Amino acid sequence: MYHEIENTFITELHNYGLIHIIMQENDQYLEPEQLPTVEKMIRMHYDLKINLEGIDVIANLLSKIESLQKNINTIQNKLRLYEEKETE
Repeated sequence: MYHEIENTFITELHNYGLIHIIMQENDQYLEPEQLPTVEKMIRMHYDLKINLEGIDVIANLLSKIESLQKNINTIQNKLRLYEEKETE
């Protein structure tokens, strides 16, 4: 309601596997932690005119980048521990 987005757009995001819709008593809901992601997708689609296929690709790339960043942080932490042991 806040963004005045059509329900069909949210349904299409769900069909692409980009979001998860919860059904309760014939009503559809989004999980609150999904809202920032959905808002980004809304901006990509309506402001930048990116189609759903493009949003899907961008979402997958961002997910991979986040995963790689977590791996880098883990490796850096392990390296720091190793370096600290060497200096002792």
